[in-house]
Amino acid sequence: MICPDCGTDNLPGVDSCEECGQDLRSQDIPMPRDGLQQILLETPLKKVGLLPPNLVAPGDSALDAVRLMQKTRHGNVLVVEHGKLVGIFTERDVLDRLAGESLDLAKLTVQGVMTPTPQVLTEEDALAFAVHRMAVGHYRHIPIVREGRPIGFVSVRGVLKFLDQHLG
Repeated sequence: MICPDCGTDNLPGVDSCEECGQDLRSQDIPMPRDGLQQILLETPLKKVGLLPPNLVAPGDSALDAVRLMQKTRHGNVLVVEHGKLVGIFTERDVLDRLAGESLDLAKLTVQGVMTPTPQVLTEEDALAFAVHRMAVGHYRHIPIVREGRPIGFVSVRGVLKFLDQHLG
């Protein structure tokens, strides 16, 4: 990356020029061109269509959480304590932590099987952030919060549906 101040050729991705110390962090930010790239970088998550959250408390039973996921046909529940997001319990947690075990789901609490302190985004974050987080973290759901309180979530399916509608 060439420093705009002194012309020094720096390694790609460095934060500052090795020669003059100039801040280079804003030099390699991708700018939207068109099509998919523009949609990903310019669309805030609130325009993607947040799904309403299924909320449970940490002390609720795993059975109640699973039934809520079945009833609403959502693959997750957000675990909330005093209005703040403290965890997420997903269909993947059911498969990885519960399937094949001899457990009484009515006696097992969500807190014991949830993923604590999940990665979150805000409704103003760009769609690209959600796609990146889901890809890197192997997530299918990202909680969306406002001041630490869950207001919804985005899912891989929802993102794909949105992109199909806007690129098709």
